[in-house]
Amino acid sequence: MILAPLRLTLPCLIVAALCWLAIGSSVASAASQPVTEGWEYRWGDSPIDANGVPTWTETSALDQWSAIDFPSNPPDRNGRNNVWYRVTLPAGHWHDPMLYIFSVDLIVQVWQGDRQIYQFGEFDAEGRGEFAGWPWHAIALPPDYHDKPLYFRIYSNYIDIGLWGKVAVMEQQALVPYILKNSIKSLIVAGMCALLALLAAVFAFVRKDDQGFSGIALFASSSALLLLAGTDASQLLWHQPLVWEYLEAGSYYMVPVALGVMLTQWRGTRPARLLRRLWQLHLLYLVLAQGASLLGLVTLASTYPVFDGLFLVSLIIMSVMALFDIRQMSGEQRLLLAVFGVYCLLLIADMAVAHGFLPWVRVPVSWGVLLFLLAVVSISVTHYRQIQIQLQQMNARLEQEVAERTAKAEALTLRERRRVKMLTFENEKNHLSDAVVAGLQRCVSLTQAMELLVLELPDLTSPLRGVLYQPDALCTYLPEDCWRQVVSWGYNSNPSSPLTNSSTLPKTFDGLINLPRPTRLFADIRDLPSDDTDLPAALHNLCLWINVQKAESGIHTIGLLQLEVPEYFSANTTEYGIARLYFSMDQIIQKIGLTLSGVLLQDDLQKFSYEDALTGLHNRRFFDRLIKHERAVCLRSQRPLTLLIADVDHFKHFNDDYGHEVGDLVLQRIASELAPAFRESDVVCRYGGEEFVIIMAGASSAQAKAKATGLCERVQSLRLEHEGVALRPLTISVGVANWPDSTLNPEKLMGLADKALYRAKRNGRNRVEVSSSG
Repeated sequence: MILAPLRLTLPCLIVAALCWLAIGSSVASAASQPVTEGWEYRWGDSPIDANGVPTWTETSALDQWSAIDFPSNPPDRNGRNNVWYRVTLPAGHWHDPMLYIFSVDLIVQVWQGDRQIYQFGEFDAEGRGEFAGWPWHAIALPPDYHDKPLYFRIYSNYIDIGLWGKVAVMEQQALVPYILKNSIKSLIVAGMCALLALLAAVFAFVRKDDQGFSGIALFASSSALLLLAGTDASQLLWHQPLVWEYLEAGSYYMVPVALGVMLTQWRGTRPARLLRRLWQLHLLYLVLAQGASLLGLVTLASTYPVFDGLFLVSLIIMSVMALFDIRQMSGEQRLLLAVFGVYCLLLIADMAVAHGFLPWVRVPVSWGVLLFLLAVVSISVTHYRQIQIQLQQMNARLEQEVAERTAKAEALTLRERRRVKMLTFENEKNHLSDAVVAGLQRCVSLTQAMELLVLELPDLTSPLRGVLYQPDALCTYLPEDCWRQVVSWGYNSNPSSPLTNSSTLPKTFDGLINLPRPTRLFADIRDLPSDDTDLPAALHNLCLWINVQKAESGIHTIGLLQLEVPEYFSANTTEYGIARLYFSMDQIIQKIGLTLSGVLLQDDLQKFSYEDALTGLHNRRFFDRLIKHERAVCLRSQRPLTLLIADVDHFKHFNDDYGHEVGDLVLQRIASELAPAFRESDVVCRYGGEEFVIIMAGASSAQAKAKATGLCERVQSLRLEHEGVALRPLTISVGVANWPDSTLNPEKLMGLADKALYRAKRNGRNRVEVSSSG
């Protein structure tokens, strides 16, 4: 549904683009005369006579004017900020002539003899002025413009001084079509970027757990504003050059910020940290540059060269990081790297043109923006679509299984009308089983669901008596090889076990091979015996398995249910009724197993999202959410909060010597030592790699240091072996930070603990360092 507007809007934009290009080309097809010859320059500023006319426009001191190919950056500037240019424009047959100039660095007056015909910016008494933006200039020419030379008085404290880009004579009525023709491509791309920014913002709102869409929205919106503010057509919308310049600069400076936020989602932990530092540096520069220029401390124009240098370095770092890991990248990441390279080359080319390293030409940066943005969006949408398809397929399978089981139960109900008493009895069972299934569906974990099932089974199977067995997780054997009785009902004494002939529990046996097989029941209601047929002797004791379907490993048996018919019920019920009851019990247990499969799936999804797969500890995602909560609690209750970061010393060398497989086993062993070393109320998480974090709410710095010291001793005393070979002893270093002892701002605890950890590393390792106040 979200992609539908994009499919409808993109063709419309393409058609509109073609129409505008056709109109612009036809209207602006009238020839323009580029002014490329006859230019001269003269350093300095002209004296002003009593009438306010520059004297350099009244005399012709040929020996003081020098020829130049184009009126920009004459040689031997030597720190000078004033220059004059003059040229005699070529004659032409124009109805309403004007001189078009793409841009000027920085402010300009245009004179024809003793008459000033144009001015941009304000000159003071010393011939200086403030930066007023970089608009295009349309200078109305008098009819005799080709008979007298034009003089250009220019002031610039920027790296460039003079005219920039195209200079040409044309008709005034052709100006607007010419501007639109030059701007239409950027305007169309800006519109598409704005649309993509809107769609990405919608995705970011819908998928709040995926921050990649936020980066796409920021990059697309920044690019859209950059393209709009940088087009010639922006002056037609609102003739405020300096305002547009601030908007263009702000959006231009925001591009690496958005780019860094977006690329962070595609990189690992350490590269992501470096990318984060880069975009944070650019964000700081944006604030400082815009703020300083608004306060008048610097000119906005002077902030561009510094930013371009910083941006170029950042692009090189990003490119080197990407190329360094190109072999480990997926196909999608390589596609992203390719379009990122195209975009970087266009940006570098545009910088080179802007600073005069390349001849002036319009670099199609807008197409690079669009190409890069479309690649990122297509990859993100593809990922999102794949996840949705997988979820839909899983839901469809579960719904199909439920529908199949429900259809069988309905068929059983429709066919069973032979006995009114039995029908009433079965209806009661169905109502009770539906209530049990509904209760199970509300459970958030398999453990909770099994506890509810244990309570409901006696009523659900009544009037049958029975026993429920489950795997014993505390058994010294494998859990699936050790079963225990959970509950029994309907017996006057201990029931006999189906696992052995003894009634002592738990019962241990050799694997699932010896687990009693489930009773083979009737495949269909039509296979039930008639009223005058005796049940087989094997069916007087019913054995049912409670199975669940795990997504990764298939069917697992989590319960064994043994049911028997009491003597009083058997004496008053026909064999047909008992068969119907057994058949009903089998259907109910299968429906319960299917419901428990859904509960297990939800439990696994929740567990996988917050648990580290290697160590079984909470993961970084769990830590990031919990620490926000704990900071809020400590501020509200004024209870101390302590954060510890523990890192295994020289773990990289350990991996290099013994291999990553042994390293993983060692991390699991160290993780098993963490929980006993701290309080039950403390939360231990694996932060990443060989780093662990511990949240100690309500603990002082001294208490935390004592616990951390005990942890160091426990780890140091470990005797590690692998395949009979003793491993090198390991130690850990711990950094501790406490609120309010270390800082008055709990937001800084992580950084302070990290600094304390590095101090522990520098001071010899196998030690605990506590962050001091201040």
